[in-house]
Amino acid sequence: MEERILEMKAEVLKALAQPTRLKILELLRSGERCICEIVPAINGEQSNISRHISLMQKSHLVTTRKDGVKVMVRVRDPKIFEILDRISTVIKKQVNEQSRLVRAL
Repeated sequence: MEERILEMKAEVLKALAQPTRLKILELLRSGERCICEIVPAINGEQSNISRHISLMQKSHLVTTRKDGVKVMVRVRDPKIFEILDRISTVIKKQVNEQSRLVRAL
């Protein structure tokens, strides 16, 4: 059981470990979006964006639904943004520490 939980965590983290997928998630922070809106918003290609969304679906990060001819995408659990926000906090701390080191030179 514990091994499966670790595998699931790794799966989610792998899904997050790609800049395009992070851009998509940040875009979805404001709510559900059509793939037709996501593609130009992140300056991507339809097929590439669809592959990223499919991978995030498999990792249970997003869900999709059809709305006529449109495919709508939304984040399955908004708590994922808490993870992204915490990562930002860690990065800001690292940047501040590096800045202090550079000033000390």
